[in-house]
Amino acid sequence: MRDSSGGSERGEPRLRRELGVLDAVVVGLGAMLGAGIFAVLSPASAAAGSGLLWGLAAAALVAYCNATSSARLAARYPAAGGTYVYGRERLGEFWGYLAGCAFVVGKSASCAAMALTVGYYAWPGQAPAVACGVVVAVTAVNYAGVQKSAWFIRAVVAVVLAVLAAVVAASLASGQADAARLGGGTDGGPAGVLQAAGLLFFAFGGYARITTLGEEVRDPARTIPRAVPLALGIALGVYAAVALTVLAVLGPAEAARTAAPLGEAALASGVPGLPQAVRAGAVVAALGALLALVLGVSRTVMAMARDGHLPRALAAVHPRFRVPHRADLVVGAVVAVLAATVDVRGAIALSSFGVLVYYAVANASAWTLTSAEGRPRRAVPAVGLAGCLLLAFSLPWPAIVAGSAVLALLAAVHGARRALADRG
Repeated sequence: MRDSSGGSERGEPRLRRELGVLDAVVVGLGAMLGAGIFAVLSPASAAAGSGLLWGLAAAALVAYCNATSSARLAARYPAAGGTYVYGRERLGEFWGYLAGCAFVVGKSASCAAMALTVGYYAWPGQAPAVACGVVVAVTAVNYAGVQKSAWFIRAVVAVVLAVLAAVVAASLASGQADAARLGGGTDGGPAGVLQAAGLLFFAFGGYARITTLGEEVRDPARTIPRAVPLALGIALGVYAAVALTVLAVLGPAEAARTAAPLGEAALASGVPGLPQAVRAGAVVAALGALLALVLGVSRTVMAMARDGHLPRALAAVHPRFRVPHRADLVVGAVVAVLAATVDVRGAIALSSFGVLVYYAVANASAWTLTSAEGRPRRAVPAVGLAGCLLLAFSLPWPAIVAGSAVLALLAAVHGARRALADRG
């Protein structure tokens, strides 16, 4: 049993509350900027063509609804675990379990994608080996404590923003940008725009790191509702500026063809050293995203372990560092295995599917809040829920099939365990 603030009647050790608004915003930005800018623009352009910006707008709308619903829920339930906790408290144990499984599956795939991004930019010929090494290093940083992680992510975000600003300024000043390349059509049609939105949503998922850190922020009822929209708004502004620049310089077809559209835009600018800076920025951004992602997944694993949905040993909190050290180690091991075996684009699509299911549960949970509990306007969770389901089932079919199969299997395991418990 837990109280409404996420406390425990069993008296488990709690995490240290030491993150403020700025730290929480930076943790979210570290995940969003690394994932979105360097990993998603190319496949999203391939899906939507010149309708990429419409896809970005659709993804932003759904993300805003999700962020609003999540922030209201996180303020009421400031415990580690995010929507796993909200679904359990508002809809019932099964829905919390489903949300937790969707988050762990989706974000583990996202972690693998970010680790591989580091590998492909840093040493393309040895990408899987580099990715595994990076996961080990990130796990060690998280093990040492969340505050060290937050300071590292703050430095990462500063570097990435500087690189992106340089690319945008140099590309626009080079004379290579042409507004006519933006186009007015939607080459991929409505289905392509929706698929692009689903893929781009992968880039907006970083604010989930803020809500899953509910047990580690100071004054969560005040901090989380401020940090979530701030992080989302900054990320949207950066995405829009970079997407417009890439489309104006390369055009939709070329942006879809190249695996590194930002690098191509930097090369077209003719500024010496800028392509190399973009390459370095991609590595730094993916590292920051990976650090923030692993941080959130391990906290959800800890919360599920506390409730017996995972081995209870994973709920242990280190007596010195006050972090869920066993959950950190297990998540790091799983991500390292995935990084050695998965395809980057497939990982992105699978991650989007899992995270969209996760936020569908969040919006359904927010719908049940009363006015006295800080419920958002009814349209917010309604649009968020419908949008999550629409985008999830607009993704490439292999991701839909794989994600649905994994969640169905985990749901069956949950049902079987409950049946055995009832018989006992």
